[in-house]
Amino acid sequence: MKPLIGISTYLDHASWGVWSMGAALLPAAYHTHVQRAGAAAFLLPPDAAEYAAQTVSRLDALVIAGGADVDPVRYGAAPDPRTGPPARERDTWESALIHAAIAQGVPLLGICRGMQLLNVALGGTLQQHLDGHTGGVGVLGTHTVKPVPGTRYAALVPEAADVPTYHHQAVAVLAPGLTVSAHAEDGTVEAVELDGGWVLGVQWHPEMGDDLRVARALVAAARERAAQRTGQRGAEDGGRLGE
Repeated sequence: MKPLIGISTYLDHASWGVWSMGAALLPAAYHTHVQRAGAAAFLLPPDAAEYAAQTVSRLDALVIAGGADVDPVRYGAAPDPRTGPPARERDTWESALIHAAIAQGVPLLGICRGMQLLNVALGGTLQQHLDGHTGGVGVLGTHTVKPVPGTRYAALVPEAADVPTYHHQAVAVLAPGLTVSAHAEDGTVEAVELDGGWVLGVQWHPEMGDDLRVARALVAAARERAAQRTGQRGAEDGGRLGE
């Protein structure tokens, strides 16, 4: 059975067919990337933070997708004029998902905004604007990412690699417990990971490329999580039968 990986989505206005209304959106590249790596994808629209732990408990792994800039209020900063409009409902929901995944030992991958929110959720801050990490408005750029030897990411991708990128914010102060695992050539933090457990954030968009190494590692961790959950259920059922 395929492991189940939840992917966060966002609320926006969309048009399709004869309809034009609010919708839970996610570029198809996210779920197809997860599926190509060998997992089943489950899309997670924003919900009340109180339901995050319950939601995560049903997953084998979690992806926090890219999107709008994180609200600077969350890291004690005034908005830069170049910072985009906040998505506060999504910030709240995804922060709760991140904390729940870490608490429950559920493998977690943060992509672009997802990596930034991981850093903020754990107590770090962001640089609100930098240039050179897009190909223009609505156009992906490409740049080289260099792994930090000895990190989880370096074990997955040991060489410098060109990656698809589209962001104008980045990690400023690194959150406690996180380790930098890759840099761009200009020094920008491009990947972070949590000490202990399978928690990785990447600043680029792996779903827009053909390299499946990170996604396959997430799926492998998800399979291990699924096996653990199956074993726990079996032990609980056996205990009840013995009562």
